[in-house]
Amino acid sequence: MTKCFSLTATRDWCFRYSFSNAGLRSSKTDLGVGTVMHVWAPKAHIKSKPTLILIHGIGANAMWQWNDFISPLMSRFNVYVPDLLFFGDSYTTRPERSEQFQAQCVMRVMEAHGVMVMNVIGISYGVFVGYSMAAQFKERVKKLVLCCGGVCMEEKDMDEGMFMLRKTAIR
Repeated sequence: MTKCFSLTATRDWCFRYSFSNAGLRSSKTDLGVGTVMHVWAPKAHIKSKPTLILIHGIGANAMWQWNDFISPLMSRFNVYVPDLLFFGDSYTTRPERSEQFQAQCVMRVMEAHGVMVMNVIGISYGVFVGYSMAAQFKERVKKLVLCCGGVCMEEKDMDEGMFMLRKTAIR
């Protein structure tokens, strides 16, 4: 059978190379009961640096969503980039699908890597997972940054015009 050139496979190879070159290694952790989580972890965890977890959004590959930030952050932090369940190489056979379950799994992966206290940045769906991590594990999440997510937005916010745009004539 003839092999085909795949842009997606080539792009993923480039991202894997970039993450590895920045000082991360690919790691899978079996959490038991049919759940395996993949995380990009530092090749060497430096105890004097704080730990930073980068959580991706829905429809996003953790590598492409965070690729441009890895190298600059690695100089100041021990950076970990998990693939949430059903993304990348993370999966579960369990029926749970909530951000609470995702948060528990990320915490269990961090425990497996010996990380007990961390800073978290979440983008899009990662906001909900990061928020859930901070809510469930208050003593372990030191700082939390939420980007591009409506965690505290309610239906009334939309009804009251929080995001209404002014109609203007196009000339």
